Amino acid sequence: MDRNQAIGFGLIAVLLLAYSFFFASPKEDAKQATQQKAKVEQVQAAAPVAENDSLAQVRRAAALGAFSTAATGQASTAAIENENVRITFNSKGGQVEEVLLKNYKTYKGEPLILFDSKSSETDVQFTTNDGKLVKLSDLYFQPSEIAKATVNDQPAQTISFRAEIGQGQYIDQVYTLADESFQLGYKLDFKGLNNQISGNNLTLTWTDKLKQLERDIKQNRAKSTINYATVEDGFDKLSISETKETATLEEPVKWVANKQNFFTAGIIATNSFAGAKMEAAVDPADSVVVKTLSSQILIPTQDVLNGKGEFTFYFGPNDYKILKHISNDFDKNLDLGWGIFSYVNKWIIIPAFDFLENYIGNYGIIIILLVLYIKTILFPLTYKSFLSMAKMKVLKPEIDAIKERNEGDMQKTQVETMKLYSEMGVNPLSGCIPMLLQIPILFAMFNFFPNSIELRQEAFLWANDLSTYDVFAKLPFTIPFYGDHVSMFTLLMTASTILYTWSNNQMNTTMQGPMKFYTYLMPVIFMFVLNSFPAGLSFYYFVSNMVTFGQQAIIRKFVDEGKVRARLEENKEKRKDKKKTGGPSFSERMQEAMRQAAEKEQQKRNPKAKK
Repeated sequence: MDRNQAIGFGLIAVLLLAYSFFFASPKEDAKQATQQKAKVEQVQAAAPVAENDSLAQVRRAAALGAFSTAATGQASTAAIENENVRITFNSKGGQVEEVLLKNYKTYKGEPLILFDSKSSETDVQFTTNDGKLVKLSDLYFQPSEIAKATVNDQPAQTISFRAEIGQGQYIDQVYTLADESFQLGYKLDFKGLNNQISGNNLTLTWTDKLKQLERDIKQNRAKSTINYATVEDGFDKLSISETKETATLEEPVKWVANKQNFFTAGIIATNSFAGAKMEAAVDPADSVVVKTLSSQILIPTQDVLNGKGEFTFYFGPNDYKILKHISNDFDKNLDLGWGIFSYVNKWIIIPAFDFLENYIGNYGIIIILLVLYIKTILFPLTYKSFLSMAKMKVLKPEIDAIKERNEGDMQKTQVETMKLYSEMGVNPLSGCIPMLLQIPILFAMFNFFPNSIELRQEAFLWANDLSTYDVFAKLPFTIPFYGDHVSMFTLLMTASTILYTWSNNQMNTTMQGPMKFYTYLMPVIFMFVLNSFPAGLSFYYFVSNMVTFGQQAIIRKFVDEGKVRARLEENKEKRKDKKKTGGPSFSERMQEAMRQAAEKEQQKRNPKAKK
């Protein structure tokens, strides 16, 4: 640049400065000043955050003592998956962060995330020899590459997370997921830390704020709790409470599970846990969290130090076909009922249902065929019960005569009625026994349908989901003990039950007065009780009632009351001959006992009466 060019550029600079000083807008100056101030404040604000984060890490490291070398790092995530689940881990803590069940949706149609960092958290804490409390969530772990593995001869994937503590000292967490499985193998291994850990147990903490996965939150809460199994006593659970329920176990525990309506998240020890403290709490006013389940599970320290800290997580459905292959009563996370009702479901209902499911895709039709299957098995009992009622019906004239003759003396009437039954060879209990034998199947269904995941989100006719109640009509108000909706399957079940009751009452001549009224009242009461029960259950009972009514109509055509009467007369003659040659029968002894009781009662009322 020569001298003239330099002078020229200098003059231009002076002119620009003069223009900006005399003609620039005051507002523009203020705006620029504000922007500059904001930038300065932003830089100043960012600096303390970074400084505070660094200080926090330093302080955390100091608090962890010998484990401070693993207290700094960057958090990252890694995942393994198979056909059923995708499980995500966080390197900060090396714990499970999220579990996605691939083949299921929530009631809103969203992906079903059974476990996530917002609502669920697991952690392991322990005490060092110098009295410091360390949590795995305080440490940063280095994830390995996902590798191939084998579990029970099945292909699997494995990933490990390692936190370096010192030379030859580290914490390993190894996870293994087999193909087509809902079970996640977990090994916690402390290498070279025998002189660093104090106390008999580590503590696994698990807090799970259950999200609403089904439409009926009330049913969700009623079906959600903590189940567990101890080594000595086996399966048990926390009671369902509207507020809070707790339990403390000071004995070896095999597994602990957070059980929901249709899904369970649990952990099973290969050896055993040393004990556990569990709590289930609910806030009825909370419409987001179904229930909060919290557990503190004790892991024996020596197991972890000796390479025996092996466990299995289960994240999956309450499906009997899956759960029955997990030992130590883990299948009881599926509530199939108590005692005999459970065996009826396991040995009769579920095998038949699974067989039909292999060939038929419509679950309404499966329920109809299931009814036909059950009714075919029970047909001999149904026939025997109907035949017993037919015998009672042909004896009605004699029974009416006894009642009229005794003029309301119930005890004397009963004695003479029993004598008539004995003479005719009729057992009044023969009609009740077949019905009693059907009760286990009747009550088994009350556990099968509300807990059958196969029916979940399966539609039939107007019902969108057979695993919960159908809403045929929505009411503008709530009826006490009934609800705010009309379940059409429940109405059909009620109508069919009344029809079935009417048919029975035509045959049952011994039921009179108030008892007959109560037989019609009970279906109405059940209409209120079952209005919010699963549509599959109500539909099953509707079809069952109609099939039973049809069976009785067919049996009635083949049972001739005239022949029944003739057979009873033959029994009467045979019993007369038998009485001459043999001793009294059981019914005769029962009749004599009732006669003597009647005489004693008569003497109490009238002491002067002659025997």
